[in-house]
Amino acid sequence: MSSTIERATLTAPDISCGHCVATINQAVGALDGVRRVEANEQTKQVRVEYDPSRVSLAQIEATMDEEGYPVRK
Repeated sequence: MSSTIERATLTAPDISCGHCVATINQAVGALDGVRRVEANEQTKQVRVEYDPSRVSLAQIEATMDEEGYPVRK
């Protein structure tokens, strides 16, 4: 059984420091189904690779919002 990996780039304007990056990487990375997460304070973006059969993009965005980094649509 193979799973498809989706990729998304999310914009989170409130990313402002290394602590923000670490918080996002840890919280989103802990979600079941997230393969890779990379927050960047310079670009204010978060790149995520995830298995949509295990976690939805909405769940990823909700986790970021809960941590204080809402995604700009």
